[in-house]
Formats: sequence, structure tokens, C-alpha cells
Amino acid sequence: MPSDAKILIVDDHEDTLYALESALAPLGYRLGRATSGDEALKQVLRGQVGLLLLDVRMPGVSGLDVVRYMRRVEQTQHIPVVLLTGFGPDQELTATAFGLGVADLIMKPIDPWTLRTKVRYLYDTHRRRLALEEENRALRALVKDGPEAPGRPARPALPHPDSRVPVQRTQGAHADSLEQDRT
Repeated sequence: MPSDAKILIVDDHEDTLYALESALAPLGYRLGRATSGDEALKQVLRGQVGLLLLDVRMPGVSGLDVVRYMRRVEQTQHIPVVLLTGFGPDQELTATAFGLGVADLIMKPIDPWTLRTKVRYLYDTHRRRLALEEENRALRALVKDGPEAPGRPARPALPHPDSRVPVQRTQGAHADSLEQDRT
């Protein structure tokens, strides 16, 4: 995920999009919007999305359909998704959503403070995970290629570890020194 990845807000109602953008604006993250599942998928596949706030029920491609598709594509399967629903608690929806690996399911109307807290945590955690994966890839490449890989400056060799180890006394010399200490 690029450092300028956005939080994509997806809802088929303009007033909901505006309310969510207003609630998230204080975080300072880049925000994007989509009004359909199709539009959301296109933006997600472009690779600039770091978190998806997604309405469950939309005409055409539903929020659950978007998540199902995202989880099958390697580049999008780890993007955190928060599903939004205005239809109240629904056990089947909850089971399906969490079975698909969504990060959270939030009921509308949404408390702005709660939304900001969850979004900050999920977005920042996702960024840290991706940074660790990138560092891991770099370390694996370093181990695979070795320190003398082309384009990498040679590092000075470390001295042999034995050159720093003090000379060991023999068992007899140690016993003699202990005997001298007692007298």
C-alpha cells in the first residue's frame, strides 16, 4: 500500500457519503468515495486503497459481493473492510461478514468518535503490517543475495571471533591460583 493510499467510502446515498467524509476529515487521511460496488472494485484494484468503508446493501453489486471478490484476489485480500448497515442487527449478515474476514460491522447511524477510533486503528495497523512485509522481503533478498550482491557496497569483514577470546588457563594453573588465594 502506498503511503498515500486512501480510505475508500462506498455508499449509494450521497448524504451518507458526506456524513462519513465529515466524520473522518479530522484524521487527515486521504479519502475517496464510490457510489456503487462496481466503482469500489475498480478503485480497489487500482491499488490505492488502504481501508474500505462499505455499505452492505447497494443496488447491483452489494457490499458482501465486493468483499467476496476482494478476498479472492491476492493484491486486495488483506485490505481491511468495515461494513456499514442501516438494517439493524442481523445474525446471518454478521456471520457471513465475519466469515469473509471483515474487520468490523457497524450499524447506522454511526457515532463519529467511534468510527474515527476504529478507522485510525485499522488503517495504521494495516500500514504497519505492509511496512513489516516490505522489510521482511528486503531482508530475505539480502540473505538470498548475500552481502556482496551487485549494487550493494561491500561491508568490511568482521575479525575472527577467536582473536578476542582471552587465553584460557589450564586446569592445573587454576587450581594453583586458588591454593594461593587461600593462604
